[in-house]
Amino acid sequence: MAVTVGRRAARAILIDDQGRLVLIKRTKPGQELYWTAPGGGVEDGDSSIEAALYRELSEELGAEAAGASQVFLFSSPSDSGVAVQHFFVARLVTVDESARRGPEFIDASRGGYDLDRIDLRSDGLTSIDLKPTALKEFILANREALLAEAAAVG
Repeated sequence: MAVTVGRRAARAILIDDQGRLVLIKRTKPGQELYWTAPGGGVEDGDSSIEAALYRELSEELGAEAAGASQVFLFSSPSDSGVAVQHFFVARLVTVDESARRGPEFIDASRGGYDLDRIDLRSDGLTSIDLKPTALKEFILANREALLAEAAAVG
């Protein structure tokens, strides 16, 4: 049975030097507040899914990351087949919010994309609506390993 992949995305389980998970807090008109991992769609010009991740982190956060390693895969049905999200654990190297760019920062009708950090050593992650839920469950079940992986990147 053939499966059609409609959209591929690359997202980061991005961890800073203080052991905090870097997320985007989304406020959309008419929707409940939720959080998401930074990243986005793989484009035709991207040489790989990992290259798409680094490009997206630069666009969405004005960030540079290091040591990206794919650790989780999530799929869901979409109009054009199956949407596949590749999640990489990575260490945040630098961030410059003034360098953020893209349509989400130009069109105010798309809502807010606020940077947020949650200490992975605390229970802060349990109290937010991180989407997809399977990602939240994965991070909570593997947080010590994720922290160790991010810390191992030189």
